[in-house]
Amino acid sequence: MVVLGTSEQQQDAGEPHLAEKGTAMAQRTINRSFPQWKRRPSFLVYLLLALVYLLIIVLFGLLLSNGSRLSSETSKLHEQLETSKELFPCGSRSREWQYFDGGCYYFSVQIQPWHIAKSHCEELNSSLVVVNDEAEQNFLQSRTKNKPYWIGLSDSDVEGEWKWIDGTTYRNSYKKWGNGEPNNYDHRENCAMIHDSGDWNDMACFITSFYACEKPLRS
Repeated sequence: MVVLGTSEQQQDAGEPHLAEKGTAMAQRTINRSFPQWKRRPSFLVYLLLALVYLLIIVLFGLLLSNGSRLSSETSKLHEQLETSKELFPCGSRSREWQYFDGGCYYFSVQIQPWHIAKSHCEELNSSLVVVNDEAEQNFLQSRTKNKPYWIGLSDSDVEGEWKWIDGTTYRNSYKKWGNGEPNNYDHRENCAMIHDSGDWNDMACFITSFYACEKPLRS
């Protein structure tokens, strides 16, 4: 009975120790797992930051690529524009206008009396051509192709007093009259044209003919 009592006392004495031991183990388990749980949000933050950084790099690369593409396309458009200016200095949409020595020239495909031709040139923001020198005369002659074209010269106001429509002084200006011209045949020839021979001829203003307009090249 004494021995049994002693054993029971030992068992009773060991139970608090085991309880304390179990409590300590549980506490250590909590202490071990708690830092891992505590570190997990930091890992997620770093992961999100890395993804955001990667996304920024990708977007920046796309922006650079698009910028380079736009720059390349702009350069191509600029080159095309410069090429267009070289091929069509009077405008790619106005190919009927031909360039020569700082001016643009229009050669009609319809025949009109001199005054109608003059009005039509004005509607095109131009005027009947004024021939200033031999080079311009040669250019016009090469484009008229042996056909008569009205030019901006007449003596409709006073017979024999020829005037250029832009006010250029006739007396001291370039002239290319054909042999025996102007002759005012039948007393009614008051308008000048580049005749089919290339020289100038005076004709009745109501006669229908092709005509040439000119305007300065836009800057």
